[in-house]
Amino acid sequence: MLIHTVKPGDSIYRISQMHGVPAKTIIDANRLTNPENLVIGQAIVIPGDFFEYTVRRGDSLYSIAQSFGIQPRTLLEANPGIYNPNRLAVGQTVIIPLPPKKGRTIYVNGYVFPSVSAEVVQSTLPYLTFLSIFSYQVRPDGSLKGIDDAELIRASREGGAAPLMVITNIEEGSGFSSEVAHEILTNTQVQDILIENILGVLRGNNYYGLDIDFEYIYPEDRQNYVNFIRRVVSRLRPLGYTVSVALAPKLSADQKGLLYEAHDYPAIGALADHVILMTYEWGYLRGPAQAVALANQVRKVLDYAVSVIPSEKILMGMPNYGYDWTLPFVRGSAARILTNNGAVALAGNVGANIRFDAVAQAPFFNYYDGEGRRHEVWFDDARSIEARLKLVEEYNLGGVSYWTTNTFFAPNWLVLDSMYSVKKVI
Repeated sequence: MLIHTVKPGDSIYRISQMHGVPAKTIIDANRLTNPENLVIGQAIVIPGDFFEYTVRRGDSLYSIAQSFGIQPRTLLEANPGIYNPNRLAVGQTVIIPLPPKKGRTIYVNGYVFPSVSAEVVQSTLPYLTFLSIFSYQVRPDGSLKGIDDAELIRASREGGAAPLMVITNIEEGSGFSSEVAHEILTNTQVQDILIENILGVLRGNNYYGLDIDFEYIYPEDRQNYVNFIRRVVSRLRPLGYTVSVALAPKLSADQKGLLYEAHDYPAIGALADHVILMTYEWGYLRGPAQAVALANQVRKVLDYAVSVIPSEKILMGMPNYGYDWTLPFVRGSAARILTNNGAVALAGNVGANIRFDAVAQAPFFNYYDGEGRRHEVWFDDARSIEARLKLVEEYNLGGVSYWTTNTFFAPNWLVLDSMYSVKKVI
């Protein structure tokens, strides 16, 4: 796999010739809907097993082929743009075809809402270990507000991904509720009712396991939350169910803030089968413009996490969306949510060039709307995804978790598939 960044004058035909891959193959793999109108700065995945070699002084086609253990004819076939194999220029890029060498096997989780289309689900399932269906909302009395999950569970199992039941402390008609969590976490009788209700859904709906996503818990309920997770695990694990827990992206044990304080990394990491680190939302809906998942910030979270949680239990969060902010940022204003495909399409429509931030390791662009207002858009592309997926190997993580897989972004899965094999548990 190679990632080609579109330059002025590039066309699908020219890119195809440059890399020796049929244009249709590139279009189909990336699911390009407008291949005749590429955007400068757009990242396109060139499928196949290659890497790029820069010609040095003294190199010849024969010596390069010999050094990589391949036939000169094979090298020529991969580089149809080389018209005179006896005259290579220093600094010239040569494509080296190699046998497939995927990395290790990892867990891949994808959160999904019941509203997802069947087409997106079918396209995504081959790349997933778990499909986490969002979400059953807990009530203060231990009952659950259910969801229409039957079709997703059936499709998930048929597609080879294990369906996970997700429970949240989202209050009906509102958002995550500290008070709902408090009512549950401070009453063991209510917890008993809740756990039995969870078991009823797990058994009755043919789920593989449970994911707990309680957010904005009062700091004083920190130990209560650990105790609740311990009770859930002790009840579910002997019955063969897995338990994962979603955690806020903490930089240290004593990080302040309602989102962070009750999430005890060492204690929860010791209890859960997997922990999902929500390493995204630095750039968020009502905040100032910046990358959703800055690579340098993700690295800081991982530095702390692997120091207190077994790394093989950690699934690093991966966003599958972007934001369009109106500038200057006004507190209380909201950005517009975009899909990654939608961000590229927007850049094309407004005539913007996509740039890449070396620190955040993320693409962005600016444009002016019809009212003369300046906008800034941050999203993900193959380059930013590859940069963060490399952290899985560097930190020896268990895998990754996507929020969400309600839309299909083909470059993401091309990059992941080229780097790792996906662990299947059913």
